[in-house]
Amino acid sequence: MSKEAVKVPDIGGADEVEVIEVLVAAGDEVVPEQSLIVLESDKASMEIPSPSAGVVAELKVSVGDKVAEGHDILVLDAESTAPTTQAAVLEATAPEPPGGDEPLREDEPPAESTASRTETVPVPDIGGAEGVSVIEVCVSEGDEIAAEDPIVVLESDKASMEIPSPAAGKVASVIVRLDGKVSEGDPLIELVVSGTSAPETAVVSPKKSAPVAASAPQPDSAELTDKPPVPSKPASYAPQTSVHAGPAVRRLAREFGVDLARVSGSGRKGRVLKEDIQQYVRDMLARAGNGAAEGTGLPEMPEVDFSRFGPVEEVELSKINKLSAKNLHRSWLHVPHVTQFDDADITGLENFRKEHNASIPAHGVKLTLLPFIVKACAGALTQHPRFNTSLHPSGEKLIQKQYCHIGIAVDTPGGLVVPVLRDVPEKGIYDLARECGALAEKARNKRLSPSDMQGACFSISSLGGIGGTAFTPIVNAPEVAILGVSKSSFQPVYNGSSFEPRLMLPLCLSYDHRVIDGALAARFVTTLSRMLGDIRHLLL
Repeated sequence: MSKEAVKVPDIGGADEVEVIEVLVAAGDEVVPEQSLIVLESDKASMEIPSPSAGVVAELKVSVGDKVAEGHDILVLDAESTAPTTQAAVLEATAPEPPGGDEPLREDEPPAESTASRTETVPVPDIGGAEGVSVIEVCVSEGDEIAAEDPIVVLESDKASMEIPSPAAGKVASVIVRLDGKVSEGDPLIELVVSGTSAPETAVVSPKKSAPVAASAPQPDSAELTDKPPVPSKPASYAPQTSVHAGPAVRRLAREFGVDLARVSGSGRKGRVLKEDIQQYVRDMLARAGNGAAEGTGLPEMPEVDFSRFGPVEEVELSKINKLSAKNLHRSWLHVPHVTQFDDADITGLENFRKEHNASIPAHGVKLTLLPFIVKACAGALTQHPRFNTSLHPSGEKLIQKQYCHIGIAVDTPGGLVVPVLRDVPEKGIYDLARECGALAEKARNKRLSPSDMQGACFSISSLGGIGGTAFTPIVNAPEVAILGVSKSSFQPVYNGSSFEPRLMLPLCLSYDHRVIDGALAARFVTTLSRMLGDIRHLLL
Protein backbone atom coordinates (compact mmCIF):
# COMPACT_ATOMS: atom_id res chain seq x y z
CA MET A 1 0.00 0.00 0.00
CA SER A 2 1.43 3.36 -1.03
CA LYS A 3 0.61 6.81 0.23
CA GLU A 4 -0.28 9.55 -2.22
CA ALA A 5 -0.63 13.25 -1.46
CA VAL A 6 -3.63 14.69 -3.31
CA LYS A 7 -3.12 18.36 -4.13
CA VAL A 8 -5.28 21.19 -5.46
CA PRO A 9 -5.04 21.01 -9.27
CA ASP A 10 -4.94 23.89 -11.70
CA ILE A 11 -7.88 26.14 -10.76
CA GLY A 12 -7.41 28.81 -13.36
CA GLY A 13 -4.75 30.79 -11.54
CA ALA A 14 -7.05 31.74 -8.67
CA ASP A 15 -5.26 32.41 -5.37
CA GLU A 16 -6.57 31.87 -1.85
CA VAL A 17 -9.80 30.07 -2.81
CA GLU A 18 -12.05 29.14 0.11
CA VAL A 19 -12.93 25.56 1.02
CA ILE A 20 -16.71 25.60 1.47
CA GLU A 21 -17.32 21.84 1.77
CA VAL A 22 -15.27 18.77 2.69
CA LEU A 23 -17.03 15.74 1.23
CA VAL A 24 -14.91 12.94 2.69
CA ALA A 25 -13.52 11.96 6.08
CA ALA A 26 -10.51 9.97 7.30
CA GLY A 27 -11.13 6.28 6.67
CA ASP A 28 -13.48 6.81 3.71
CA GLU A 29 -12.90 4.74 0.58
CA VAL A 30 -12.91 6.84 -2.58
CA VAL A 31 -12.92 6.03 -6.27
CA PRO A 32 -11.36 8.01 -9.12
CA GLU A 33 -13.24 11.21 -9.95
CA GLN A 34 -15.17 11.13 -6.66
CA SER A 35 -15.51 14.67 -5.31
CA LEU A 36 -13.28 15.38 -2.31
CA ILE A 37 -13.85 19.07 -1.53
CA VAL A 38 -15.75 22.05 -2.94
CA LEU A 39 -13.89 25.33 -3.50
CA GLU A 40 -15.46 28.70 -4.10
CA SER A 41 -13.88 31.78 -5.65
CA ASP A 42 -15.43 35.17 -6.36
CA LYS A 43 -16.59 33.89 -9.72
CA ALA A 44 -17.52 30.23 -9.38
CA SER A 45 -17.63 27.15 -7.20
CA MET A 46 -15.85 23.92 -8.18
CA GLU A 47 -15.56 20.36 -6.96
CA ILE A 48 -12.10 18.80 -6.74
CA PRO A 49 -12.17 15.08 -7.67
CA SER A 50 -9.89 12.27 -6.50
CA PRO A 51 -7.21 11.30 -9.07
CA SER A 52 -7.26 7.66 -7.97
CA ALA A 53 -8.90 5.08 -5.74
CA GLY A 54 -7.91 4.39 -2.17
CA VAL A 55 -8.62 5.10 1.48
CA VAL A 56 -8.43 8.60 2.97
CA ALA A 57 -5.55 8.40 5.50
CA GLU A 58 -5.45 12.04 6.56
CA LEU A 59 -7.27 15.28 5.74
CA LYS A 60 -5.13 18.38 5.26
CA VAL A 61 -7.90 20.98 4.86
CA SER A 62 -11.01 22.08 6.73
CA VAL A 63 -14.08 24.15 5.86
CA GLY A 64 -13.11 27.82 5.78
CA ASP A 65 -9.45 27.24 4.83
CA LYS A 66 -7.90 29.22 1.97
CA VAL A 67 -6.01 27.14 -0.59
CA ALA A 68 -4.28 27.61 -3.94
CA GLU A 69 -2.91 25.37 -6.69
CA GLY A 70 -0.52 22.77 -5.24
CA HIS A 71 -1.92 22.94 -1.70
CA ASP A 72 -2.29 19.52 0.00
CA ILE A 73 -5.90 18.30 0.26
CA LEU A 74 -5.43 14.87 1.82
CA VAL A 75 -3.22 11.81 2.01
CA LEU A 76 -4.54 8.75 0.19
CA ASP A 77 -3.61 5.12 0.87
CA ALA A 78 -3.68 3.69 -2.65
CA GLU A 79 -3.58 -0.07 -3.19
CA SER A 80 -1.21 -1.19 -5.91
CA THR A 81 -3.91 -3.51 -7.20
CA ALA A 82 -6.60 -0.88 -7.05
CA PRO A 83 -8.05 0.21 -10.39
CA THR A 84 -6.49 3.42 -11.65
CA THR A 85 -9.54 4.74 -13.42
CA GLN A 86 -13.15 4.98 -12.47
CA ALA A 87 -14.09 3.04 -15.58
CA ALA A 88 -12.11 0.11 -14.25
CA VAL A 89 -13.82 0.41 -10.85
CA LEU A 90 -17.24 0.30 -12.52
CA GLU A 91 -16.19 -2.36 -14.99
CA ALA A 92 -17.53 -5.14 -12.78
CA THR A 93 -21.08 -3.76 -13.05
CA ALA A 94 -21.01 -3.36 -16.82
CA PRO A 95 -23.14 -5.74 -18.95
CA GLU A 96 -21.24 -8.77 -20.17
CA PRO A 97 -20.70 -8.72 -23.93
CA PRO A 98 -21.63 -11.64 -26.15
CA GLY A 99 -18.95 -14.31 -26.29
CA GLY A 100 -18.75 -15.44 -22.66
CA ASP A 101 -15.63 -15.06 -20.59
CA GLU A 102 -13.10 -15.27 -23.36
CA PRO A 103 -10.77 -12.30 -23.05
CA LEU A 104 -10.45 -9.83 -25.84
CA ARG A 105 -6.97 -9.32 -27.15
CA GLU A 106 -5.70 -5.85 -26.53
CA ASP A 107 -4.65 -5.42 -30.15
CA GLU A 108 -8.12 -6.40 -31.31
CA PRO A 109 -10.74 -3.63 -31.60
CA PRO A 110 -14.05 -4.35 -29.87
CA ALA A 111 -16.75 -5.81 -32.00
CA GLU A 112 -19.30 -3.30 -33.25
CA SER A 113 -22.89 -3.82 -32.15
CA THR A 114 -25.86 -2.53 -34.09
CA ALA A 115 -28.70 -3.77 -31.89
CA SER A 116 -30.33 -1.65 -29.17
CA ARG A 117 -30.26 -3.01 -25.65
CA THR A 118 -32.00 -2.17 -22.39
CA GLU A 119 -29.81 -1.58 -19.37
CA THR A 120 -30.71 -1.11 -15.74
CA VAL A 121 -28.84 1.90 -14.37
CA PRO A 122 -28.01 1.35 -10.68
CA VAL A 123 -26.92 3.67 -7.89
CA PRO A 124 -23.10 3.81 -8.13
CA ASP A 125 -20.69 3.93 -5.21
CA ILE A 126 -21.92 6.72 -2.91
CA GLY A 127 -19.35 6.37 -0.18
CA GLY A 128 -21.06 3.58 1.71
CA ALA A 129 -24.12 5.65 2.62
CA GLU A 130 -27.33 3.66 3.15
CA GLY A 131 -30.91 4.79 2.70
CA VAL A 132 -30.06 8.06 0.94
CA SER A 133 -33.05 10.27 0.11
CA VAL A 134 -34.08 10.94 -3.49
CA ILE A 135 -34.75 14.69 -3.50
CA GLU A 136 -35.12 15.12 -7.26
CA VAL A 137 -35.90 12.90 -10.25
CA CYS A 138 -34.49 14.65 -13.33
CA VAL A 139 -35.87 12.37 -16.09
CA SER A 140 -39.20 10.95 -17.19
CA GLU A 141 -40.20 7.91 -19.21
CA GLY A 142 -39.58 8.54 -22.90
CA ASP A 143 -36.88 11.19 -22.38
CA GLU A 144 -33.85 11.12 -24.68
CA ILE A 145 -30.77 11.72 -22.53
CA ALA A 146 -27.07 12.05 -23.20
CA ALA A 147 -24.21 10.53 -21.26
CA GLU A 148 -23.54 12.47 -18.04
CA ASP A 149 -27.04 13.96 -17.97
CA PRO A 150 -28.32 13.87 -14.37
CA ILE A 151 -30.82 11.13 -13.59
CA VAL A 152 -31.56 11.82 -9.93
CA VAL A 153 -30.29 13.99 -7.09
CA LEU A 154 -29.60 12.24 -3.79
CA GLU A 155 -29.11 13.89 -0.43
CA SER A 156 -27.48 12.38 2.63
CA ASP A 157 -26.82 13.95 6.02
CA LYS A 158 -23.55 15.39 4.68
CA ALA A 159 -24.12 16.41 1.08
CA SER A 160 -26.31 16.23 -1.99
CA MET A 161 -25.08 14.56 -5.17
CA GLU A 162 -26.24 14.13 -8.74
CA ILE A 163 -26.22 10.67 -10.30
CA PRO A 164 -25.48 11.00 -14.03
CA SER A 165 -26.38 8.63 -16.82
CA PRO A 166 -23.52 6.28 -17.82
CA ALA A 167 -24.60 6.36 -21.47
CA ALA A 168 -26.86 8.07 -23.98
CA GLY A 169 -30.24 6.58 -24.73
CA LYS A 170 -33.97 6.69 -24.17
CA VAL A 171 -35.54 6.27 -20.73
CA ALA A 172 -37.70 3.14 -20.89
CA SER A 173 -38.96 3.41 -17.33
CA VAL A 174 -38.23 5.25 -14.10
CA ILE A 175 -37.87 2.83 -11.20
CA VAL A 176 -36.91 5.22 -8.44
CA ARG A 177 -39.48 7.56 -6.89
CA LEU A 178 -39.21 11.05 -5.42
CA ASP A 179 -38.63 11.00 -1.65
CA GLY A 180 -37.65 7.33 -1.83
CA LYS A 181 -34.60 5.85 -0.12
CA VAL A 182 -31.82 4.15 -2.10
CA SER A 183 -28.42 2.57 -1.49
CA GLU A 184 -25.54 1.52 -3.71
CA GLY A 185 -26.69 -0.94 -6.38
CA ASP A 186 -30.39 -0.09 -6.23
CA PRO A 187 -31.95 0.33 -9.70
CA LEU A 188 -32.75 3.86 -10.86
CA ILE A 189 -34.02 3.62 -14.45
CA GLU A 190 -34.28 1.27 -17.44
CA LEU A 191 -32.31 2.82 -20.32
CA VAL A 192 -32.58 1.80 -23.98
CA VAL A 193 -29.08 2.21 -25.43
CA SER A 194 -28.60 2.19 -29.20
CA GLY A 195 -25.88 -0.12 -30.52
CA THR A 196 -22.75 1.87 -31.44
CA SER A 197 -19.07 1.32 -31.74
CA ALA A 198 -17.26 1.01 -28.48
CA PRO A 199 -16.07 4.36 -27.21
CA GLU A 200 -12.42 5.22 -27.33
CA THR A 201 -12.24 5.27 -23.54
CA ALA A 202 -13.32 1.63 -23.20
CA VAL A 203 -11.20 -0.37 -20.78
CA VAL A 204 -10.08 -3.93 -21.57
CA SER A 205 -10.24 -6.36 -18.69
CA PRO A 206 -8.11 -9.52 -18.53
CA LYS A 207 -11.29 -11.53 -17.84
CA LYS A 208 -14.12 -9.57 -19.44
CA SER A 209 -14.39 -6.89 -22.03
CA ALA A 210 -17.00 -4.17 -21.92
CA PRO A 211 -17.03 -0.48 -22.78
CA VAL A 212 -17.73 1.42 -19.58
CA ALA A 213 -18.55 5.11 -19.35
CA ALA A 214 -17.44 7.22 -16.40
CA SER A 215 -20.31 7.96 -14.03
CA ALA A 216 -18.90 10.02 -11.18
CA PRO A 217 -20.77 13.27 -10.55
CA GLN A 218 -19.03 16.15 -12.31
CA PRO A 219 -19.57 19.85 -11.82
CA ASP A 220 -21.58 21.48 -14.55
CA SER A 221 -19.43 23.29 -17.08
CA ALA A 222 -21.68 26.29 -16.55
CA GLU A 223 -20.83 26.27 -12.85
CA LEU A 224 -17.06 26.20 -13.44
CA THR A 225 -16.78 28.89 -16.07
CA ASP A 226 -15.03 32.09 -15.12
CA LYS A 227 -18.07 34.15 -16.00
CA PRO A 228 -21.26 32.16 -15.47
CA PRO A 229 -24.41 33.71 -16.85
CA VAL A 230 -26.08 36.04 -14.38
CA PRO A 231 -29.84 36.06 -14.79
CA SER A 232 -31.73 39.25 -15.27
CA LYS A 233 -34.49 39.98 -12.80
CA PRO A 234 -37.21 37.36 -13.37
CA ALA A 235 -40.72 38.54 -14.01
CA SER A 236 -41.89 36.34 -11.15
CA TYR A 237 -40.63 33.64 -8.83
CA ALA A 238 -43.13 30.83 -9.18
CA PRO A 239 -42.47 27.57 -7.33
CA GLN A 240 -41.05 24.79 -9.53
CA THR A 241 -41.90 21.12 -9.30
CA SER A 242 -38.22 20.07 -9.38
CA VAL A 243 -34.91 21.77 -8.75
CA HIS A 244 -31.57 21.15 -10.46
CA ALA A 245 -28.72 22.41 -8.27
CA GLY A 246 -25.35 21.25 -6.99
CA PRO A 247 -24.31 20.68 -3.36
CA ALA A 248 -22.58 24.05 -2.97
CA VAL A 249 -25.61 25.91 -4.32
CA ARG A 250 -27.97 23.98 -2.05
CA ARG A 251 -25.81 24.84 0.93
CA LEU A 252 -25.80 28.54 -0.02
CA ALA A 253 -29.59 28.46 -0.34
CA ARG A 254 -29.89 26.93 3.13
CA GLU A 255 -27.62 29.63 4.59
CA PHE A 256 -29.82 32.39 3.12
CA GLY A 257 -33.08 30.57 3.92
CA VAL A 258 -34.00 30.55 0.23
CA ASP A 259 -36.58 28.10 -1.12
CA LEU A 260 -34.82 26.70 -4.20
CA ALA A 261 -38.18 25.86 -5.76
CA ARG A 262 -38.76 29.62 -6.22
CA VAL A 263 -35.42 30.37 -7.89
CA SER A 264 -35.14 30.43 -11.67
CA GLY A 265 -32.02 28.59 -12.79
CA SER A 266 -29.86 30.12 -15.53
CA GLY A 267 -27.46 27.18 -15.93
CA ARG A 268 -27.60 24.29 -18.37
CA LYS A 269 -31.01 22.61 -18.35
CA GLY A 270 -32.28 25.14 -15.80
CA ARG A 271 -29.57 24.37 -13.24
CA VAL A 272 -29.63 26.84 -10.33
CA LEU A 273 -26.27 28.57 -9.92
CA LYS A 274 -24.81 30.52 -7.02
CA GLU A 275 -25.46 33.71 -9.00
CA ASP A 276 -29.16 32.80 -9.23
CA ILE A 277 -29.38 32.59 -5.43
CA GLN A 278 -27.62 35.95 -5.08
CA GLN A 279 -29.92 37.56 -7.66
CA TYR A 280 -33.00 36.15 -5.91
CA VAL A 281 -31.86 37.56 -2.55
CA ARG A 282 -31.14 40.96 -4.16
CA ASP A 283 -34.60 41.01 -5.72
CA MET A 284 -36.32 40.10 -2.46
CA LEU A 285 -34.42 42.80 -0.55
CA ALA A 286 -35.25 45.37 -3.21
CA ARG A 287 -38.92 44.48 -3.10
CA ALA A 288 -38.95 44.58 0.70
CA GLY A 289 -37.28 48.00 0.58
CA ASN A 290 -40.01 49.24 -1.74
CA GLY A 291 -42.70 47.93 0.57
CA ALA A 292 -43.68 45.16 -1.85
CA ALA A 293 -45.82 42.43 -0.40
CA GLU A 294 -44.23 39.50 -2.25
CA GLY A 295 -42.18 37.33 0.07
CA THR A 296 -44.17 38.34 3.16
CA GLY A 297 -47.01 35.92 2.54
CA LEU A 298 -49.41 38.85 1.96
CA PRO A 299 -51.42 39.15 -1.26
CA GLU A 300 -50.31 41.99 -3.51
CA MET A 301 -52.50 45.06 -3.78
CA PRO A 302 -54.21 45.29 -7.17
CA GLU A 303 -53.28 48.15 -9.47
CA VAL A 304 -56.36 50.26 -10.19
CA ASP A 305 -56.75 52.66 -13.11
CA PHE A 306 -58.61 55.46 -11.30
CA SER A 307 -58.74 57.60 -14.46
CA ARG A 308 -61.59 55.37 -15.63
CA PHE A 309 -63.81 57.01 -13.01
CA GLY A 310 -62.85 60.65 -13.50
CA PRO A 311 -59.96 63.13 -13.66
CA VAL A 312 -56.91 62.27 -11.53
CA GLU A 313 -53.54 63.79 -10.71
CA GLU A 314 -50.39 62.12 -9.40
CA VAL A 315 -48.88 63.95 -6.40
CA GLU A 316 -45.32 63.11 -5.39
CA LEU A 317 -44.85 62.16 -1.73
CA SER A 318 -42.42 64.27 0.26
CA LYS A 319 -39.17 62.72 1.44
CA ILE A 320 -40.48 62.74 5.03
CA ASN A 321 -43.70 60.99 3.91
CA LYS A 322 -41.70 58.25 2.15
CA LEU A 323 -39.36 57.72 5.08
CA SER A 324 -42.20 57.70 7.62
CA ALA A 325 -44.17 55.23 5.51
CA LYS A 326 -41.24 52.82 5.35
CA ASN A 327 -40.50 53.04 9.09
CA LEU A 328 -44.15 52.70 10.12
CA HIS A 329 -44.68 49.77 7.76
CA ARG A 330 -41.62 48.00 9.18
CA SER A 331 -42.76 48.59 12.76
CA TRP A 332 -46.30 47.43 12.05
CA LEU A 333 -45.07 44.19 10.47
CA HIS A 334 -42.45 43.36 13.11
CA VAL A 335 -44.06 44.56 16.35
CA PRO A 336 -47.14 42.80 17.81
CA HIS A 337 -49.17 45.87 18.81
CA VAL A 338 -51.63 46.14 21.69
CA THR A 339 -53.23 49.44 22.79
CA GLN A 340 -54.34 50.23 26.35
CA PHE A 341 -56.91 53.06 26.81
CA ASP A 342 -57.65 55.19 29.86
CA ASP A 343 -58.81 58.69 30.84
CA ALA A 344 -56.87 61.07 33.08
CA ASP A 345 -58.68 63.70 35.14
CA ILE A 346 -56.72 66.89 34.36
CA THR A 347 -59.19 69.39 35.88
CA GLY A 348 -56.72 70.54 38.53
CA LEU A 349 -53.80 70.53 36.10
CA GLU A 350 -55.67 72.69 33.63
CA ASN A 351 -56.60 75.21 36.34
CA PHE A 352 -52.96 75.33 37.49
CA ARG A 353 -51.74 75.83 33.90
CA LYS A 354 -54.13 78.72 33.23
CA GLU A 355 -53.20 80.46 36.47
CA HIS A 356 -49.48 80.34 35.75
CA ASN A 357 -49.85 81.48 32.18
CA ALA A 358 -50.79 84.87 33.65
CA SER A 359 -47.13 85.24 34.58
CA ILE A 360 -45.84 84.82 31.01
CA PRO A 361 -43.87 88.13 31.08
CA ALA A 362 -41.91 86.83 34.07
CA HIS A 363 -41.01 83.48 32.52
CA GLY A 364 -41.08 84.31 28.83
CA VAL A 365 -42.87 81.08 27.87
CA LYS A 366 -46.46 79.92 27.58
CA LEU A 367 -47.29 76.67 29.32
CA THR A 368 -49.17 74.10 27.22
CA LEU A 369 -50.35 70.66 28.32
CA LEU A 370 -47.50 68.91 26.47
CA PRO A 371 -44.60 69.61 28.90
CA PHE A 372 -46.71 68.26 31.78
CA ILE A 373 -47.41 65.07 29.81
CA VAL A 374 -43.69 64.73 28.96
CA LYS A 375 -42.74 65.12 32.61
CA ALA A 376 -45.39 62.62 33.72
CA CYS A 377 -44.18 60.08 31.12
CA ALA A 378 -40.61 60.42 32.44
CA GLY A 379 -41.91 59.72 35.96
CA ALA A 380 -43.85 56.66 34.77
CA LEU A 381 -40.75 55.37 32.92
CA THR A 382 -38.77 55.69 36.15
CA GLN A 383 -41.36 53.70 38.10
CA HIS A 384 -41.77 51.11 35.33
CA PRO A 385 -38.28 50.75 33.80
CA ARG A 386 -39.33 47.91 31.50
CA PHE A 387 -40.86 50.59 29.27
CA ASN A 388 -37.38 52.15 28.96
CA THR A 389 -35.89 49.18 27.10
CA SER A 390 -35.37 47.88 23.59
CA LEU A 391 -35.50 44.28 22.46
CA HIS A 392 -32.08 42.93 21.50
CA PRO A 393 -31.87 41.91 17.79
CA SER A 394 -31.43 38.30 18.90
CA GLY A 395 -34.80 38.45 20.66
CA GLU A 396 -33.21 36.74 23.66
CA LYS A 397 -32.62 39.75 25.95
CA LEU A 398 -33.51 43.39 26.64
CA ILE A 399 -31.33 46.48 26.49
CA GLN A 400 -32.11 48.49 29.64
CA LYS A 401 -31.44 52.22 29.20
CA GLN A 402 -30.08 54.31 32.06
CA TYR A 403 -31.11 57.60 30.41
CA CYS A 404 -34.54 59.05 29.63
CA HIS A 405 -35.05 60.85 26.30
CA ILE A 406 -38.59 61.38 25.01
CA GLY A 407 -39.66 62.01 21.41
CA ILE A 408 -42.55 64.32 20.57
CA ALA A 409 -44.37 64.00 17.24
CA VAL A 410 -44.63 67.32 15.40
CA ASP A 411 -46.95 67.87 12.45
CA THR A 412 -45.25 69.89 9.70
CA PRO A 413 -46.30 70.81 6.14
CA GLY A 414 -43.81 68.20 4.87
CA GLY A 415 -45.03 65.41 7.13
CA LEU A 416 -44.63 64.01 10.63
CA VAL A 417 -41.26 64.32 12.42
CA VAL A 418 -40.26 63.30 15.95
CA PRO A 419 -37.62 65.51 17.62
CA VAL A 420 -36.24 64.31 20.95
CA LEU A 421 -36.18 65.97 24.38
CA ARG A 422 -33.09 64.77 26.25
CA ASP A 423 -32.61 64.02 29.95
CA VAL A 424 -36.22 64.87 30.78
CA PRO A 425 -36.11 63.92 34.52
CA GLU A 426 -33.44 66.58 35.11
CA LYS A 427 -35.53 69.43 33.64
CA GLY A 428 -38.39 71.49 35.05
CA ILE A 429 -41.72 72.26 33.41
CA TYR A 430 -40.64 75.67 32.09
CA ASP A 431 -37.41 74.20 30.68
CA LEU A 432 -39.39 71.52 28.90
CA ALA A 433 -41.91 74.09 27.62
CA ARG A 434 -39.13 76.21 26.10
CA GLU A 435 -37.44 73.17 24.54
CA CYS A 436 -40.72 71.83 23.12
CA GLY A 437 -41.41 75.18 21.49
CA ALA A 438 -37.88 75.47 20.09
CA LEU A 439 -37.92 71.96 18.61
CA ALA A 440 -41.37 72.46 17.09
CA GLU A 441 -40.18 75.69 15.48
CA LYS A 442 -37.07 74.01 14.06
CA ALA A 443 -39.23 71.18 12.72
CA ARG A 444 -41.61 73.52 10.89
CA ASN A 445 -38.70 75.47 9.40
CA LYS A 446 -36.94 72.23 8.31
CA ARG A 447 -33.91 72.97 10.48
CA LEU A 448 -33.85 69.76 12.52
CA SER A 449 -30.56 67.88 12.36
CA PRO A 450 -30.43 64.03 12.35
CA SER A 451 -29.13 64.11 15.94
CA ASP A 452 -32.25 66.09 16.98
CA MET A 453 -34.37 63.05 16.04
CA GLN A 454 -32.28 60.20 17.47
CA GLY A 455 -32.03 58.41 20.80
CA ALA A 456 -35.62 58.50 22.06
CA CYS A 457 -36.66 55.95 24.71
CA PHE A 458 -40.39 56.66 24.41
CA SER A 459 -42.58 58.78 22.12
CA ILE A 460 -45.68 60.96 22.53
CA SER A 461 -48.15 61.71 19.73
CA SER A 462 -50.63 64.39 20.80
CA LEU A 463 -53.70 65.12 18.68
CA GLY A 464 -55.47 67.04 21.44
CA GLY A 465 -55.20 70.32 19.58
CA ILE A 466 -56.95 68.84 16.54
CA GLY A 467 -59.65 66.54 17.89
CA GLY A 468 -60.71 62.92 18.15
CA THR A 469 -61.58 60.68 21.08
CA ALA A 470 -59.02 57.85 20.72
CA PHE A 471 -56.59 56.27 18.26
CA THR A 472 -53.96 53.52 18.10
CA PRO A 473 -50.48 55.00 17.52
CA ILE A 474 -47.81 52.75 15.96
CA VAL A 475 -44.82 51.95 18.16
CA ASN A 476 -41.70 53.75 16.96
CA ALA A 477 -39.40 50.69 17.04
CA PRO A 478 -36.88 49.98 18.52
CA GLU A 479 -38.81 51.72 21.32
CA VAL A 480 -41.32 49.43 23.01
CA ALA A 481 -44.20 51.87 23.63
CA ILE A 482 -45.78 55.12 22.48
CA LEU A 483 -48.43 57.34 24.11
CA GLY A 484 -51.26 58.78 22.05
CA VAL A 485 -53.16 61.77 23.49
CA SER A 486 -56.57 62.82 22.19
CA LYS A 487 -58.71 65.93 22.81
CA SER A 488 -59.83 66.50 26.40
CA SER A 489 -63.50 67.01 27.14
CA PHE A 490 -65.75 67.59 30.15
CA GLN A 491 -67.52 64.49 31.39
CA PRO A 492 -69.79 63.81 34.38
CA VAL A 493 -67.81 61.99 37.07
CA TYR A 494 -69.42 60.58 40.21
CA ASN A 495 -67.70 61.86 43.38
CA GLY A 496 -69.48 59.58 45.82
CA SER A 497 -72.57 61.69 46.33
CA SER A 498 -73.21 63.42 43.02
CA PHE A 499 -71.95 63.90 39.50
CA GLU A 500 -69.68 66.79 38.73
CA PRO A 501 -68.08 67.95 35.47
CA ARG A 502 -64.43 66.95 35.19
CA LEU A 503 -62.00 67.60 32.34
CA MET A 504 -60.93 64.15 31.11
CA LEU A 505 -57.93 63.51 28.85
CA PRO A 506 -58.05 60.32 26.69
CA LEU A 507 -54.75 58.34 26.83
CA CYS A 508 -53.89 55.62 24.29
CA LEU A 509 -50.80 53.54 25.07
CA SER A 510 -49.60 51.23 22.28
CA TYR A 511 -46.89 48.77 23.25
CA ASP A 512 -44.77 45.88 21.97
CA HIS A 513 -46.41 42.76 23.38
CA ARG A 514 -43.13 40.82 23.09
CA VAL A 515 -41.73 43.01 25.88
CA ILE A 516 -44.75 44.45 27.71
CA ASP A 517 -47.70 42.42 28.96
CA GLY A 518 -51.21 43.79 29.52
CA ALA A 519 -50.97 44.02 33.31
CA LEU A 520 -47.80 46.12 33.17
CA ALA A 521 -49.33 48.38 30.51
CA ALA A 522 -52.39 48.96 32.71
CA ARG A 523 -50.15 49.84 35.67
CA PHE A 524 -48.16 52.28 33.51
CA VAL A 525 -51.31 54.10 32.34
CA THR A 526 -52.66 54.18 35.90
CA THR A 527 -49.41 55.75 37.11
CA LEU A 528 -49.57 58.28 34.30
CA SER A 529 -53.19 59.17 35.08
CA ARG A 530 -52.39 59.63 38.76
CA MET A 531 -49.50 62.00 38.00
CA LEU A 532 -51.57 64.08 35.60
CA GLY A 533 -54.50 64.09 38.04
CA ASP A 534 -52.38 65.60 40.82
CA ILE A 535 -49.31 67.47 39.62
CA ARG A 536 -47.77 67.20 43.09
CA HIS A 537 -46.83 63.63 42.05
CA LEU A 538 -44.51 65.15 39.44
CA LEU A 539 -42.34 66.45 42.27
CA LEU A 540 -41.84 62.98 43.78
